[in-house]
Amino acid sequence: MNFKKLIALTFLFLLSTLSIQAQFLGRRASWEAKINSPENGIPGAKITEINPNSPLQQSGFLPGDLIIEVDGILIKAEEVWSDISYGLRGNVPTQITVLRNAKKIQTTVAFTPLEKEKHPGLDTFYEEITSSYGITQRTIITKPKKSGKQPAIILIGGLSCSSIEVYPGRSGNWVQTIKDLVEKSGMVVMRIEKPGVGDSDGDCSSSDFLMDLEGYRSAIKSLLTKPYVDTTKVVIYGSSMGSALAPLLANEFNLAGVISDGTFFKTWFEHMLEIERRILQFNGNTESQIVEKMNKYYFPLYYGMLVEKMTYQEVVDTYPALAEYNYHSPAHMYGRPVEYYQQLQDIDLAGQWEKIKAPVRILRGANDWIMSAFDNEMIIEVLKRNRHQDHILHEYPGLDHWNTIHEKAKDSYEGKPGTWDEGTINLIIRWAQDMVGLQP
Repeated sequence: MNFKKLIALTFLFLLSTLSIQAQFLGRRASWEAKINSPENGIPGAKITEINPNSPLQQSGFLPGDLIIEVDGILIKAEEVWSDISYGLRGNVPTQITVLRNAKKIQTTVAFTPLEKEKHPGLDTFYEEITSSYGITQRTIITKPKKSGKQPAIILIGGLSCSSIEVYPGRSGNWVQTIKDLVEKSGMVVMRIEKPGVGDSDGDCSSSDFLMDLEGYRSAIKSLLTKPYVDTTKVVIYGSSMGSALAPLLANEFNLAGVISDGTFFKTWFEHMLEIERRILQFNGNTESQIVEKMNKYYFPLYYGMLVEKMTYQEVVDTYPALAEYNYHSPAHMYGRPVEYYQQLQDIDLAGQWEKIKAPVRILRGANDWIMSAFDNEMIIEVLKRNRHQDHILHEYPGLDHWNTIHEKAKDSYEGKPGTWDEGTINLIIRWAQDMVGLQP
């Protein structure tokens, strides 16, 4: 083979390698403003405050403007607004249409990309995976700056459409939990953005449970190919919904340990009935009133959606008396489509605890009114029954479902301010390090 031909073949190989590794996801942006999402079925998102010198301000928008369309999409519901906000991309011309004094104003805006994370002593990789659904999703991997194979933690978050990123300026107790996990664990940490969240493609308000699950599977497969990861020392840490997925994914990928934070065990139908009962108690109903409302209203509402596979609107149309008690939107709950929960209802997550062989650590907040204490106890009972050798259930005093300490569970329910306690994430980190034999 002559030298020129060798050079040409080498160039083609490098070109093909680069194309395979090409990044397809654009960088997300922020409105840099406070904007109220649509309410009471009335279209439009109202601007209440705009950051000085932000792209919106420089383009002439004002507080009080009602955003009615973005790139031709009518802002008709909260879920639409959420998808548009998560889909906002930096340096991409975005057409914004507002109403001001009953007059339509339309302007094209280029938003500023959000700054990416940086952590002292860590390499941070913004990568992407594509699931079997064809959705390309953002993964963020942080790695201590040292050579050799290292233990790793996979973080699986809850069901909401909130990001797992801790970019500069973002705050909150969940954000602090992630930041401490990344910076204090001394381990490789992988996070996965859901479809339509962060830089990921897709729409979170229309993506379902199976789409989320396939994204997690694709991300874990990618992590296990990294030359710097010790595949025998990979722990999965799941929070909320992620805590119930953790044993399933640990079983599938033969992971070294499971940490479940704020988990549940029973079916989602049972789970929702328990939540409604607690809410009725918090709201001062007598026990007789609770029994009546559970039997007449909440049981048929959730049975219709989860077991009979109807939308909430279809359930209410069939049983009009339920309309007064249904606070969910016609086809969504907690920002996700009803299909998400219908699929979840049919998935045997509880059975995964029977199969688990890896060490298990479960963290429950004593003031977590979302997840019941009994579900956690049921998991431990199942593990003991199946002669599981290494498990711990720790109930953390005062902790609620959102990584916040409260005096009472009702204070959390009512949205009262709580406090941050770094002892929770320190416990999780210690568990993870112990599972892989890493000295702090």
